[in-house]
Amino acid sequence: MNTREDKLHAFGRLLDIMDQLRAECPWDKKQTMDSLRHLTIEETYELCDAILDEDMEEVKTELGDLLLHLVFYAKIGSEKKAFDIADVLNGICEKLIYRHPHIYGDLEVQDEEEVKRNWEQLKLKEKGPKSSVLEGVPTSLPALVKAVRMQDKVRGVGFDFPNTKEVWAKVKEELAEFEAEVAANDSTKMEAEFGDLLFSLVNYARHMEINPEDALERTNKKFRKRFQEMEKQIHADAKNITDMNLPEMDVYWDRVKKQLQG
Repeated sequence: MNTREDKLHAFGRLLDIMDQLRAECPWDKKQTMDSLRHLTIEETYELCDAILDEDMEEVKTELGDLLLHLVFYAKIGSEKKAFDIADVLNGICEKLIYRHPHIYGDLEVQDEEEVKRNWEQLKLKEKGPKSSVLEGVPTSLPALVKAVRMQDKVRGVGFDFPNTKEVWAKVKEELAEFEAEVAANDSTKMEAEFGDLLFSLVNYARHMEINPEDALERTNKKFRKRFQEMEKQIHADAKNITDMNLPEMDVYWDRVKKQLQG
């Protein structure tokens, strides 16, 4: 592995390259924080894909792409005389020290839950007494991720079910309410109750230490793999999937499920 000097040299090299590109490259010179924003989101999702695929080589590559974006934002910030990369790094260092009093101070903690609870309480102190526990959850997050983050945030101040049994009871309660609206055929209330049901399922997943976003994405990947293999086998039999009925497709689907276990 690289030495600390190697790591510092590599980071300095990236900063030097960023300075040169910003000064000389027509595309890099033209970029703004706003023009980079959607690209940064894309790079973040590509990193997520690599992590889910457990592809360490690709994780390394995507981390590099994301790091480039962070350096790019800091460069633009320095041009605006608002901040530079040193301010960014020192800011996060100070935050980490402040929010880890059990490491850099004399606070004693029993477990990771207490660490998370202290983190949220310290964060609230930083923002002032009138700030909301949920202020740190971006409104633009995808709904599933946002639900997890909001539940994590309120858990940090003690607003949570005491055990999984009560969470599951809430899931069943929400399911019954959704079924009642389905029976009443009220589309507006059905949507509302379905949202409540999803929210309670996310909460249960969190209590079971399951990341619902990861779980759903793995199911998405599994479905895609199975369905595309089904299409391949149907085509190999000189058939067209659009000409088949559901029972006929189910024969291929069941076969593929057995072939592609997991």
